[in-house]
Amino acid sequence: MSDRMHPVSRSTPEFKNILSPNESIEVFRTDLERIYGNMPQAGDIGQAGSKALADADYRSRHWQSSEPGPLRPGSLAHKRAVSRMFRDTFNPYRPSVIDWPRLDPDTLRRITSLPIWGIAVETEGKARLRMAAYAATIADPDMKNAIARNAWEENRHKEVLSRLVEAYGIPMAKEPPYITPRDTEWAYMVTGFSECVDSFFAFGLFELAKRSGFFPAELVETFEPVMQEECRHILLFANWLAWHRATVPLWKRPWFEARVVGVWLFLAWERIGMVRSMDADGNVREQDANFTVSGAKDVSSIDLSLRELLGICLVENNRRFAGYDVRLRRPRMMQGLSRCLRYVLPRSKPPTVAASRPNLVEKIGGICFAGLLVLYAWTM
Repeated sequence: MSDRMHPVSRSTPEFKNILSPNESIEVFRTDLERIYGNMPQAGDIGQAGSKALADADYRSRHWQSSEPGPLRPGSLAHKRAVSRMFRDTFNPYRPSVIDWPRLDPDTLRRITSLPIWGIAVETEGKARLRMAAYAATIADPDMKNAIARNAWEENRHKEVLSRLVEAYGIPMAKEPPYITPRDTEWAYMVTGFSECVDSFFAFGLFELAKRSGFFPAELVETFEPVMQEECRHILLFANWLAWHRATVPLWKRPWFEARVVGVWLFLAWERIGMVRSMDADGNVREQDANFTVSGAKDVSSIDLSLRELLGICLVENNRRFAGYDVRLRRPRMMQGLSRCLRYVLPRSKPPTVAASRPNLVEKIGGICFAGLLVLYAWTM
């Protein structure tokens, strides 16, 4: 297989028969699995030298378009730049095939006690299917190509997490069946906006975990490329959103914007409480969907106020996006909200009474957060 992806058309194996009127859901799902299982050429990290790894890492973090002038959303130049960015910054080496480092008992206990592994594996499993399903419906070959590659990378992330869970004996419920979404655009937007929120906090928490020594150096090295891939994913999503807004027929635009607001309200509601899901045995499970917002205490012993945590998240987001062409759109929602919150939050530590009633504080905060999300949804 060459390094380039196959042309994305219904005549290629990856997209053959997708969305034909009489096709069964089983055949459809098989074709989606083919998309996220076989698209790009990947290399074995065990066979790569240090220079090849360093070069691939640099390319994944730095990219400039050769297109002159502004990259206006809806233009051919913008669309091509987005697709080329995502293709050119692809890191071909699989982090999922490395040898997981042996951990001392205390580190192993800290890692395995984090309440995130189940929902993390499940989230990546849903993301790969949703992105593949939406890619299959897109007529434009450039955007189809990029989002299909995104689906493949989400599958790679799931492999990384699954290998970690297996290597360290982390107890997991059986994964639930992954259902192909009927409304592929809605499912793609839920995943995309959710990644924008979660990645904003995850970048800060990852840096906090590095500073505190919560993650050993070997695990930091393993997950660092995954974190940067998440940056690329939300960069792609932000530019898809700008492109879609610019190209959707004018009469469909109000409905699309209403759906955007609806997605934000759904995500706010989801983060106020717990996510309820059902495992493969039919048992109802509750999992914390808000770990990326509230997880600082779980990855570091450093006592941080919310204002300080938001500051770290802003710095880390700026650092991860810094190497990409400034003419490409960036996610702005969480950055704007965080700057507003930092402006009004006190510089001193929050009073202890807030910590004594976390459920009430989180619910009030979630309701306020939902209101702010609606106000900012139009600027994403």
